[in-house]
Amino acid sequence: MSDFTPALPDMRFTLQAIARVDRLFGLPAYDELSQDLIDSVLAEASRLARDIVAPTNHTGDLQGSRLENGEVRTPDGFREAYQRYVEGNWNSLPFDQAYGGQGLPWVLAIAIQEVFDAANMSFGLCSLLTQGAVELIQAHGSEEQRNLYLPPLVSGRWTGAMTMTEPQAGSDIGAVRTRAVREENGYRLFGQKIYITYGDHDMAENVIHLVLARTDDAPPGTKGLSLFIVPKRLPQSDGKPGKRNDMQCVSLEHKLGIHGSPTCTMSYGEDEGAVAYLIGEENQGMECMFTMMNNARLSIAAQGVGIAERAYQQARRFAFERIQGRPFGQPGGESVAIIRHPDVRRMLMTMKANTEAARALVYYTATAIDLSRNLPDEQARNESRVNVLDLLTPVAKAWATDTGCHVASLGIQVHGGMGFIEETGAAQHFRDARIAPIYEGTNGIQALDLIGRKIMRHKGAPALAFLEKVRGTIKALERERDEDLSAIRRSLEEACEAFEQATNWLMEVWEERPLEAAAGATPYLNLLGTLAGGWLLAEGARKAAVICAESDSSDSENNYYFSKLRTARFFADNILPASEAHAAAAIRGSAAITDIPEDYFC
Repeated sequence: MSDFTPALPDMRFTLQAIARVDRLFGLPAYDELSQDLIDSVLAEASRLARDIVAPTNHTGDLQGSRLENGEVRTPDGFREAYQRYVEGNWNSLPFDQAYGGQGLPWVLAIAIQEVFDAANMSFGLCSLLTQGAVELIQAHGSEEQRNLYLPPLVSGRWTGAMTMTEPQAGSDIGAVRTRAVREENGYRLFGQKIYITYGDHDMAENVIHLVLARTDDAPPGTKGLSLFIVPKRLPQSDGKPGKRNDMQCVSLEHKLGIHGSPTCTMSYGEDEGAVAYLIGEENQGMECMFTMMNNARLSIAAQGVGIAERAYQQARRFAFERIQGRPFGQPGGESVAIIRHPDVRRMLMTMKANTEAARALVYYTATAIDLSRNLPDEQARNESRVNVLDLLTPVAKAWATDTGCHVASLGIQVHGGMGFIEETGAAQHFRDARIAPIYEGTNGIQALDLIGRKIMRHKGAPALAFLEKVRGTIKALERERDEDLSAIRRSLEEACEAFEQATNWLMEVWEERPLEAAAGATPYLNLLGTLAGGWLLAEGARKAAVICAESDSSDSENNYYFSKLRTARFFADNILPASEAHAAAAIRGSAAITDIPEDYFC
């Protein structure tokens, strides 16, 4: 169950041919970046993930984290694996060199995140949140706060925790009640938070909480929230962790999955109050926290890809090993491996195509982080931010995490009854994957964010700009004579028409019937995710077709590129047609949702 090999060939191809990381080469921020460097980093991370992290996955699921005498203990192997992670400087990859970072692109960091998530999703969560904390403090912290907290966080010696949710609030962050009491040199916090991932653990020497709280005179709702740095151990004058702050993990959640990750209920201020340091200004906490949340959303999307890849690899291996049944139409033949059965092949191709489409979407979106920050032309930076990064981040988070659940579920189905038995390990992937559509903003919230903030705030322009990109690919495919590429083009054309109809509907109903628009938001997001996945696979298929036609490489290399072409064709024939159903559900189905009386649900 610990057998895992990172999907390096597909990761490299996706970065090169689909995300087009070569657009970053030569930019001043990445003057030493090259394909050889990217390949080397991916290979080294993959070795650590395969050899050190992956073996802890099943152990972590069985043991779970535990609370002993007020201290959180992670499962066997986690602490040692994390030390190897820190020693390799993996946490520092995308950060400013002034604070100990390596200054490499975010898209490479996201790809590395996928590798560690696939190896052990529970383990990968810790660094995911630490990286978000670094982004937040660098963007909003004072110079003193940056100098004190960033070096140990960038290195991974300290870890970060996002601390928002409370028992009465859930996703309604405006209902937060944790109090921040002013004092001469700062603030003291009093309250309780739940669902705090890696809120306490034994892998690092300090844990830095980013806590949303409100002062006594703050206005109600999210406008009255402020953000505070609350260290587990208060830094001394030399920067080293000192006295324990007045905060405590009082319980760990017993969860469906990700057992190895400690999900803490944290109590602040059971004695004199937890020492806290304001970030930014009072009542601006949500604006600051969104920096960490947006960073985490794309990382969570990478989790969806990682768990899908792990589930697919296990199902594929099982399908080649499991001997059962005779070939269809040959009742007298010998029993064969189940890979020979058509429905098993359909499930495996569905897993493979969805995983590769999700990877393409996540990498393409992540590249826009680097372009939006580093392109020399302001207009080009803005286009990358608004029309790619902002538009596709909620889509990547929702569509890729739903993909992780779907692929993991199919993985159980490929195993048959054995998949439902814990010992095979297939069930763990499904249990672990199920949290990803919920945290960092449920996927329903991502859909509302997509139609409201990302599309209609700009009067539909980002969606229409995306549509033009896809139609550019369709136009390029018109010149191709390859049968697979022609079939892909036809499916893309139909999906584009569905997306255009749904976008026109959204712009029509947004002002006068916003509730109807909200009811259609999730199918609209699924439509965009499906179209984006099909489009990006089509771009990869174009490149693969050229390589196959021109290459004199080995059969194994040609087989890989041919598989990219056939996978894109499978997606176009079997998955992309759902675009029309998603459009119909958004346009016609939303009114029925809003019109149903509440007593119909009894």
